[in-house]
This record gives sequence, C-alpha cells and structure tokens, in this order.
Amino acid sequence: MFSSLRIRNYRLFAIGQAVSNTGTWMQRIAQDWLVLSLTGSATAVGITTALQFLPLLLFGLYGGVVADRCDKRRLLLITQSVMGLTGLALAALTLSGNVHVVHVYALAFVLGLATVLDNPTRQTFVSEMVGPAQIGNAVSLNSANFQSARLVGPAIAGVMISAVGSGWAFLFNGLSFIAPLTGLLLMRTGELHSSERAPRSKGQLREGLTYVRSHPELIWPIVLVGFIGTFGFNFPIWLTAFTHRVFEEGAGTYGLLNTLMAVGSVVGALLSARRGTSRMRLLTGAALIFGVLEVAAALSPSFWLFAALMAPIGIMGLTFNVTANSSVQTASDPAMRGRVMSLYMMVFMGGTPIGGPLMGWVTDTFGPRIGFLSGGVISAVVAVGVGLALARAGGLRLRVDLRRGHRHLTFVPREPREQREARESRESREGRESRNPAPDSERERVTSAA
Repeated sequence: MFSSLRIRNYRLFAIGQAVSNTGTWMQRIAQDWLVLSLTGSATAVGITTALQFLPLLLFGLYGGVVADRCDKRRLLLITQSVMGLTGLALAALTLSGNVHVVHVYALAFVLGLATVLDNPTRQTFVSEMVGPAQIGNAVSLNSANFQSARLVGPAIAGVMISAVGSGWAFLFNGLSFIAPLTGLLLMRTGELHSSERAPRSKGQLREGLTYVRSHPELIWPIVLVGFIGTFGFNFPIWLTAFTHRVFEEGAGTYGLLNTLMAVGSVVGALLSARRGTSRMRLLTGAALIFGVLEVAAALSPSFWLFAALMAPIGIMGLTFNVTANSSVQTASDPAMRGRVMSLYMMVFMGGTPIGGPLMGWVTDTFGPRIGFLSGGVISAVVAVGVGLALARAGGLRLRVDLRRGHRHLTFVPREPREQREARESRESREGRESRNPAPDSERERVTSAA
C-alpha cells in the first residue's frame, strides 16, 4: 500500500504536500464561508469557484505543452511560490478588515493561473520521482495525502473561523507552502527518472489532442471525468447551501460534513493504493454508484442520514478519481503525458466555471435538494453511457440473462450476427429442454439417433 514512500524523493514530496494540502483545505473552507458571509449568496460561492478554475478551461492545454517542454522540478518551485503568495495576500486583506468579495474573486483567478502550470507538472512529476512501475501506487497515495489533509483542514478551519476569523486560515495556507518548496530543494536530481523533454515545435497542442482522440482508452475516461467534474463535484455549493438553508447550522457543521466526506475519500484512496491495476469497469461502476449516492443524499429527510452518506460519497468519488487518473497516466506515452494530463485536468477542474455558476443558480432558484439531485442524475446517466461506449470500443456487448443462477448483466465479446443467432437458438432450445425434460425412452432414442 505504501511502497512508493520507500523512494526518498517521493517521500520528501509527500511530506511537503501533506502540510500544504492541509493549508489548502483550510483556505477552501474559509474562502467559501467568507464569500457566503459577505454576500449571503450560493451563486457568489459558485462564481468564486468558477473564477479559480476558469484559467484551466481557457489555458489548461497550454500548461501541458509547457510541462512537456520544461524541467518539472524548477517549474514547480515557481508555481508553488506564487500559490503561497496568493494565500498571504488574502490573509493580509482579511486580517486588516479591508477585504471585499472582488478581492476574493481576483485572488481566486490568480491562483487559477498558477494552477494551469502546477497541475500537469505536478501530476507528471510523480512518474519522474517513482518510475513507471509505481505510478498507480503513487497516484493513489497522492490522493490519500490530499484527502487526509481534508480530514484535518476543515476541522481546524471550522474552529479557527468561529474563534478568530477566516484571515488566520489564509495565513496558515500561505505559510504552508514553505514545506513543499523545501522538499523540492532537498531532492536528489540524479535519482529522478527524467523523461525526454518535448522539443519546441509548431502544432504540439494539436498533436496532443489528436493523440487522445485516437485512443479510446484515453478519450472516454476523460469525457466521463469532464461531465462528473463539471456537474457532480460541486460540493462547496451544495454543502454550504444544505448547512445554511436546509439544516440552519453554522461553520462547524459545514466543517463536519467536509470531514465526513474526507474520511470516505481517504478510505477510497487507500483501497485504490492496494489495487495493482485500474480497470475500466471499476471506473464506470464507481461513477455510477457515486451518482446514485448523490441522489440519495439529495432526497435524505434528516441531517444524520445526509451526514452518514458523506463517507460513501467520498469513497466512490475518490475511487473514480484515482482510477481515472492512474489509468490515463499509464495508458499515455511519456512524451505526451503532460499534454494528456493537462487535458484531463482541464475537463475535470476547468468545467467548474460552467458547472459552478449553473449549479449555484439551480440551487438558489429551486433549492439545495434539486441542485444536488441534478448533479447526481447527470453523473449516473453519463457513467452508463460511457460504460457502453467503452464496451463497444473494446469489442464487447452487454448481455442480459434473466435465468436463475446466471449473472443477469455481463459484458461478453461481440460476435458476428450468424454466430450470435445460432448461440441464442441453442440456448433457447436448452432452456426449453431443461423446463420440459423428455421421458427416458425418448431421450434414449434421441441419443441413438445422434
């Protein structure tokens, strides 16, 4: 489960990310609550989230091109520094009492610009630290690291906001970036599995898109990630709305709901780390269950049932996310991995500028339950569609068998029409014979004739 941590460079990276991720989660909670306090609007929370991820939608693919061309460790030193400075700027504005929602909007956009380069670089740098054999394990541990911080960050943020205000959470986040910067500086560059950098040339962006489009094992998981990232992962909007409007509670309850979801996410990440492979049926199955659980949470009549569903939602959401990430990375050519992962992150997080305001408007207009319900239904329907598309691309078809003792739904190899008709005729005849067995004397005559 923890085999990647035996590698010194990755261990330094993981320790730095654990500290930084805790600060990031503290800022997320404090930022959402600050915007809600300043405006009283779930739509404003959605706009803030949208502005943070809008640069990924606009420039995400170019970030992948830069990641393929540049030294990833040096590029991470720059992006992590910029991200820390945005947290310090927001802390200074909040602690001085001069913060306005437009400041939060502007700094969220700047943070998004840094993320354009940071995300594909950080994702592909994992393979340089651990090598190709450990990519799946390292990706899962990265997710467990991020979600473990989600256990601590929201809880600390909830207490800190109630006691001293949001500004101190922003300050902690800004200072937390010292840890990953130190880890990057202490790495032994000679132990990195550096891949060949892509040379500067025209058409590299188009080349990456063509590469993804020609590989079904890449394009369909990315399509699924895009839909679920856009419509299914709007938890800052839904959880603030449920806390504030449905259950009429405060920041402590909001932090509790995030913590419960994080517990499930950590479990999902650790279970993914134990698996050696990432199968497409696991990907689509986790996405389908994730959507169904969101529907159940949206319709739950009580707070405790709603809270109890947060952990299973976290498990399925993280299982889906890790499986998609590791399967796309392992299926990509190393020279193309930066561009492939930039497209992956662009559709997963860059769809938020569309889904955030839209889900915020649905939540404000029709209520939190309808907003959450719509995200779950879209996730489940798209999971079924992509699962069928992947099966078709793999030469499989869905087989329905309602007989007792048989698997009712299974994927089997696609057969030519003549063979399929002959097999179905044979199975139908065998089914009739099992229901109406012939007398012994008749069976003997048939056997003799045969």
